[in-house]
Amino acid sequence: MVKENVLDKNTALALEKSNQLSFKEKLSKAKKRIMRHWQLYIILLIPVVLVAIFSYGPMYGLQIAFKDYIPSYGIEGSKWVGFKHFINFINSHQFSRLIGNTITISLYSLIAGFPIPIILALALNECTSTKFKKAVQMITYAPHFISTVVMVGIILLILSPSSGIINQFIQLFGGKPIDFMAKPEWFKSIYVWSGVWQGMGYSSIIYIAALAGIDPTLHEAAIVDGASRWQRIWHVNIPGILPTVTILLIMNFGSIMSVGYEKILLMQNSLNMAKSDVISTFVYRMGLESAQYSFSAAVGLFNAVINFILLAIVNMVAKKLGETSLW
Repeated sequence: MVKENVLDKNTALALEKSNQLSFKEKLSKAKKRIMRHWQLYIILLIPVVLVAIFSYGPMYGLQIAFKDYIPSYGIEGSKWVGFKHFINFINSHQFSRLIGNTITISLYSLIAGFPIPIILALALNECTSTKFKKAVQMITYAPHFISTVVMVGIILLILSPSSGIINQFIQLFGGKPIDFMAKPEWFKSIYVWSGVWQGMGYSSIIYIAALAGIDPTLHEAAIVDGASRWQRIWHVNIPGILPTVTILLIMNFGSIMSVGYEKILLMQNSLNMAKSDVISTFVYRMGLESAQYSFSAAVGLFNAVINFILLAIVNMVAKKLGETSLW
């Protein structure tokens, strides 16, 4: 028995030494690899540092969502109140309206805006005229570079009840001018389709790049088998870009509760508030206009948590249905 115990101890010590040696060897190999490609690691370090400073650093301030934050007391000196602000938000009369508007605008944007860049990319990929293709690309890419303020100004001019081109056409056919921005039922369609027009060209770039990466021999084999252009699009191009489509769809679902406040805030007025008020504009009003810092932080954190949960669920579903997922 004593000999067996001694042998077991010796075996364990030998295993520990071998593990230590293997770890040291791995560490030395990693050091050599880093020293060999140190320029690449420095380039990689820059975005890592930026993310650490500007994304993870501010997370320290998230604790004010659980406190009654008073600037003069600071974050540490403010009173801890737990989930008080979250409960107040959920119980508020604005909760259902904000959640409803945010989800409907996001889903409307996703349903209307997600397929159009894919269709545009497939159409441009099949275009044989180089000049026409470049012209279409330039025309569709250009709106992306228009600032939000200018874009909203263009929308207001086009939809103006007195001088807007849309109302000019309505009056031309004997109709009465419509004040689109004063009617809540028009807000979501104006917001979504102006966004689709502005972003479809730029969003199609990634799909064009994915199409360029498809093996040309697949098309050659399909042509030999007698496949038409539509059949090649359906059976070669679409499956070829499907992983890219899946990843972008997952990411879009992960931000379904995040509707940017800038454009909505510029288009918003007291007449369309019932359909235009979303979580981001509510946070802006509560945080910057009403100085309710803890309450607005709680609402923003609630929104971020819902987004993360949706992202995880959609990613899990995509992983089960296919092989493509974020993680």
